[in-house]
Amino acid sequence: MNITKISTDSSTAKTRKSTFHPRLFCIICLALLALLTVLSLFTGRYPLSLEALLRGDELQRRVFLNLRFSRTVVGLLGGFALGISGFVYQTVFRNPLASPDIIGVSSGASAGAAAGILFLSGSAAVTASAFAGALSAVVIVLLLSTLDQTGKNTSIVLAGIAVHALAQTALMCLKLTADPERELASIEYWIMGSLNAVNLHSLGGNLLLCLLCLVLLFLLHRQIILLSGEEGEMKMLGVSVGKLRLLVLLTATLTVSSVVSLTGLISFVGLLAPHGARLITRDNRQGTMLLGGLLGGILLLGADILARSVSAVELPVSIFTSVLGAPFLIALIGRRRAL
Repeated sequence: MNITKISTDSSTAKTRKSTFHPRLFCIICLALLALLTVLSLFTGRYPLSLEALLRGDELQRRVFLNLRFSRTVVGLLGGFALGISGFVYQTVFRNPLASPDIIGVSSGASAGAAAGILFLSGSAAVTASAFAGALSAVVIVLLLSTLDQTGKNTSIVLAGIAVHALAQTALMCLKLTADPERELASIEYWIMGSLNAVNLHSLGGNLLLCLLCLVLLFLLHRQIILLSGEEGEMKMLGVSVGKLRLLVLLTATLTVSSVVSLTGLISFVGLLAPHGARLITRDNRQGTMLLGGLLGGILLLGADILARSVSAVELPVSIFTSVLGAPFLIALIGRRRAL
């Protein structure tokens, strides 16, 4: 399925409609994100009040800065980054069902995090280990794909499947050696994904790396769209397909790795957000890419608010990304059929 196919209808009304949609929906999403941001800053077990914060209450200030603010930033930026990365994967692989799992990011991060929990100490060490695992998996995938001299996407996908299987095997072996009462529970909770452990001290380089990669992906938008076309045509235009694909995929992978190493595995966001944006706009322009990121931010931040408010015990955020995401995707598919 070629997701970059755009209708060639010359009707002026349809052209205006396609141009109007991204701008309108981006404005709506920005307004919704602003509302969710305020809710996120003041939602949690410890009640915060604007009056106490303005008065300079020390405990309120610490909770706000160290917990709520940092968590909200990761929810916003993390969801945005997953949405943008999902757009890149789906466009490059020309498959609306593509996600970070396709080249082993998630499985590599899981194995790395499990190793960190077992053999290292501290949340910072687990974050670094998860990041290293994700990056190692993708480097192996890209190296294996170079063995196929044709340079086609299928070689990367097949290498990703192989590395995913190896990483899952390593994860199972690590689980077998874990203490069932402490370490195994920590591994399982990390795999389910949560923003509970995020604080100002854990952001650091992850936040900076994520921002730099996002800027680069937006600068490479035209090249990303080129990669969704026929490879023969791109080579005729003088495009170095292999090097460009490597740069784009590595940048998207670094973006995802910087997020999942902080939050654990977050399901559905990287798949749903860009697919939903494309169903809304029906094209692959930069506005669609931006909309995919905004939808990702809405989905992750909204899910995190529910994860810490619907129960006395905080629940994994992936439960709510799936619960929120599935009906949204069904509604978008129904809307597409109605158009």
